[in-house]
Amino acid sequence: MDRMSLMHSFVAVARIGSFSGAAKTLNFSGSLVSRHVAELERQLGVRLVNRTARSVSLTEPGLRYAEFAARILKEVEAEDASISQLHDRAEGALSVIAPKWIGSLDLGDAMAAFSMAHPKISVRFELGGLSHRTYDFLDSGFDVALHTRNLRDSSVRLKKITSLPFVLCASKEYIERRGAPAAPDDLWEHDCIVHSNEPVWRLGHGRTCTPLKMRKAAYSSNSYLALQKAAVHGRGIALLPQRSAHDDLLSGTLRALFPELGVPERPLYAIYGPGDTVPRKVSVFLDFLTVWFKERPIPRASSPVDQGQGMPS
Repeated sequence: MDRMSLMHSFVAVARIGSFSGAAKTLNFSGSLVSRHVAELERQLGVRLVNRTARSVSLTEPGLRYAEFAARILKEVEAEDASISQLHDRAEGALSVIAPKWIGSLDLGDAMAAFSMAHPKISVRFELGGLSHRTYDFLDSGFDVALHTRNLRDSSVRLKKITSLPFVLCASKEYIERRGAPAAPDDLWEHDCIVHSNEPVWRLGHGRTCTPLKMRKAAYSSNSYLALQKAAVHGRGIALLPQRSAHDDLLSGTLRALFPELGVPERPLYAIYGPGDTVPRKVSVFLDFLTVWFKERPIPRASSPVDQGQGMPS
């Protein structure tokens, strides 16, 4: 028998002064309460209760232990209530991890806005270091991990926050020097700027989506911001996040290629731990993030490149 059950029965007997009264209060049988007290005495190695036909009284060790047990049970109940309320309130510490590239862009603004809106939540926001095993973030002490790849893992739960559009583009200087590719197959003949973790590009959507594996990258990096700088300097053609490249596209520094084909969007997923209930701080955070991105859609910059010929205007 677990010690807490035994203590509950003993404290009830000590408070009421009878086994039958304690049993009625606890909704137990009288024999079960009697066995609980007897087992507690056995574990402690002392007699706690003087039993007579008409009354029940506590021994000296019984008086001391009744006071101790009552205090412990009260503290446990108070802590249980506190933890339960914390679970149901939007407060406490919230730890979030995300890829560097998205964390350095508008996700950083979203996190700052969330922290301002919920000052009782202490936010820890870390970038990079995500494992390919989706559940590792829990072992590292994070409440939520944000991913930009499709996920299938029954050991965690996930919520789609938004979709992240990408764009294939090159600088005006590069297009003037090398010409714009007229068809996707022409990319083989061009200098390509490739993310080191994503050597395959995809053009089009749905069934028309065409994968293109780059044979040799003219420039590679594990940072989209670094790739964008290389593209702006004219090193080659790059596949970049629309949000990151928007200003350069709008100014004409970068020009979109094959806008009629487009490239697949990527999901932004939030994953969090298993369980029947979600801590209030986590659910509030997920809802806030979803609304934040919905209210701030990524603007689409029109390309100065002629869509019919794929050449500079």
